[in-house]
Amino acid sequence: MSDLALAIVGGTGVYRLAALEDVESFFPETRFGLPSGPVRIGTLAGHRVAFLARHGEGHGVPPHRINYRANLAALQLAGASRVLALNTVGGITPRYAPGALGCPDQLIDYTWGRISTICEEPGSEVLHVDFGDPYTPSLRRSILAAAQHAGIEVVDGGCYGATQGPRLETKAEIARLRRDGCDLVGMTGMPEAALARELGLDYACLAIVANWAAGAGPDPDEKITLEAVLATVEAASARLPALLQALLALPAE
Repeated sequence: MSDLALAIVGGTGVYRLAALEDVESFFPETRFGLPSGPVRIGTLAGHRVAFLARHGEGHGVPPHRINYRANLAALQLAGASRVLALNTVGGITPRYAPGALGCPDQLIDYTWGRISTICEEPGSEVLHVDFGDPYTPSLRRSILAAAQHAGIEVVDGGCYGATQGPRLETKAEIARLRRDGCDLVGMTGMPEAALARELGLDYACLAIVANWAAGAGPDPDEKITLEAVLATVEAASARLPALLQALLALPAE
């Protein structure tokens, strides 16, 4: 298929990209199996863009059951070389309060039992990719520049802690993540980022902070509800179309 300007992976609360026009559906069976759902390919600000809902368009796939390899392979088959991952997260440190958008530059993987490499099958080439900077620096720079052009505040940097889910974390677990240097916590940042590196895709995260992580906010006993999470994500996502248009207007590095 023809090259795409950008591929976007939507997280919790972001199951479609309403700004896409002339949408076509692409649902390939990849060498790793089926993706979470169809790849929706359309036009945004005059550019061809693909969108895939990470959990499926009905949010039917939990974090530990997502076929991350098939999702990324499907985007690659659709012609993607740059992937912007939208991740709905909890905020741990003050600059990542609910409603914030951020572009982390580091991550720590606390997940387990997930297929985390394209080298899984017998006979596969063993890859030892450089992962010191888990997000592609050039794509991060473009996202931050686009945010500045669009007048949208995006927090620059920070560490994403990827946990197993689907349950939320305990207060003690969040305290440990804070001690480890994590600013954000989510359930889908890994192995997605590492697989993108193995597949040769430029990849960066735009985190949407939906809530304070357990015990991290002004009220340490505040309960996290799905309704509140989705409402915050919906409000924060209203800034995405302008940011995406500004990103697409920039030349790719």
